[in-house]
Amino acid sequence: MVPVEVLEVDNEGALWKFLVSGAMAGAVSRTGTAPLDRAKVYMQVYSSKTTFTNLLGGLQSMVQEGGFRSLWRGNGINVLKIAPEYAIKFSVFEQCKNYFCGIHGSPPFQERLLAGSLAVAISQTLINPMEVLKTRLTLRRTGQYKGLLDCARQILQREGTRALYRGYLPNMLGIIPYACTDLAVYEMLQCFWLKSGRDMGDPSGLVSLSSVTLSTTCGQMASYPLTLVRTRMQAQGQPAPSGHHACPFPARPWLS
Repeated sequence: MVPVEVLEVDNEGALWKFLVSGAMAGAVSRTGTAPLDRAKVYMQVYSSKTTFTNLLGGLQSMVQEGGFRSLWRGNGINVLKIAPEYAIKFSVFEQCKNYFCGIHGSPPFQERLLAGSLAVAISQTLINPMEVLKTRLTLRRTGQYKGLLDCARQILQREGTRALYRGYLPNMLGIIPYACTDLAVYEMLQCFWLKSGRDMGDPSGLVSLSSVTLSTTCGQMASYPLTLVRTRMQAQGQPAPSGHHACPFPARPWLS
């Protein structure tokens, strides 16, 4: 969610301040939640009706296989992709914002939704290979890859360039329910705040945090089924750990 103040034409510096602060905060938050993120990917790929994996079981399996430090596998590239992802996203958003502001002054809801969706779509298109590498490094077994470059080399040698864009279609389709739900809930909360008679220009930190948290959570829930499909497609070709079957999601060229 992009704060309303960065939409103002006379506040060009706010966008890049938001970019830098967001990248720094994202690096810290992703590092802090990396074990849970790895457990989430582990459960998305290896859980099924016959082999259900819960949170504690997934964490325990990862620690047994690679030790405590293995809980942070894949975190390096997850942090590394923050800068290009944010830069591309907000650069595109800036261009769309300037275009719409030149037509209508302050962009209405529909145009903000379109600008945000275009920005996310373009950024995700360009960083999709990094998402695939992040998924593979997150699920890797001890000693499977020497590092990021070795992971990329092995994928290209065994599976070809198209493997770096696995999960692209569900990723793009997921933008629609996420962006619509996220922005719609945020706008609804803004309306409630205005109707309560308070000054929307100066909401408390708790109100802003609650609004963004709720809108983002709703957006994530709306797009989660497509996120699950994307993760399973990106994990195709990754050997399963002992006691689990390989990702059961079959390859379909029209979904890649």
